[in-house]
Amino acid sequence: MLTLVPTPIGNIGDISLRAIEVLSEADVLLCEDTRVTKKLIHILKERYNTIFKENQKFISLHSHNEKAFIENLEISFFDENVVYASDAGMPGISDPGQLLVEYAQNNGVEYDVFPGANALLTAFVASGFVETKMLFWGFLPHKGQNRVASLQGALYSGFTTILYESPHRLEKLLLEIEKEQSERKIFLAKELTKKFQNYFYGTAGEILRTIDGNFRGEWVVVIKADVAQNSSAVSQSDILELDLPKKVQAKLICKITGENSKSCYQRLLKL
Repeated sequence: MLTLVPTPIGNIGDISLRAIEVLSEADVLLCEDTRVTKKLIHILKERYNTIFKENQKFISLHSHNEKAFIENLEISFFDENVVYASDAGMPGISDPGQLLVEYAQNNGVEYDVFPGANALLTAFVASGFVETKMLFWGFLPHKGQNRVASLQGALYSGFTTILYESPHRLEKLLLEIEKEQSERKIFLAKELTKKFQNYFYGTAGEILRTIDGNFRGEWVVVIKADVAQNSSAVSQSDILELDLPKKVQAKLICKITGENSKSCYQRLLKL
């Protein structure tokens, strides 16, 4: 049996009774970080007097070893009660988990997924954006043309779009959004469920001035829905690879993104 269990994203009080029960009864605990899971279990023992099964096995399973681990799995591994817990939040949401589910489906392994704490859904509801069709974009590429193209996709998806961003790249993201869509409304959630939780709403420029350089913490960025990108088999990257004048490239990109041609041309000049 395999069970995927969400863990609190900050406030330990958000853990469910079902999650405590299945963690305490696990034979094997697959952990994104065994130290984090052991700390959680220690807190549950101390605060809630939970009795855990003795001799539980802790196995590290993270994004760097997930594929190799699953390739070497035997179905008999799941004869025991196996639980996967990520460091914080829902397994499979910017964390390992989906490959485990796929393995279980392909090999007839019984599995279950518990509901629980989740940063993207919490931030989406807190944003107050009424367009309820939403798109989870995850993390943008760190730099280069891949980042430019990915941000374009997020801005012109036609959906309320949720991003995760690290504190040392958040300022860069806000400056990019301000340059591209200075009037677009966005919502930022900082340190959800933790002591220093805070919400910020406005344009990217307004939020930059409010934050005033204090980018520490964990952030979720919610971008209000706007004009959808037109469906096309040709991407912006494909156009930029063509040996064409920048003005021609800008016109073609605008056809597939709906972006303003003048701002697109100015952006391409600075690439």
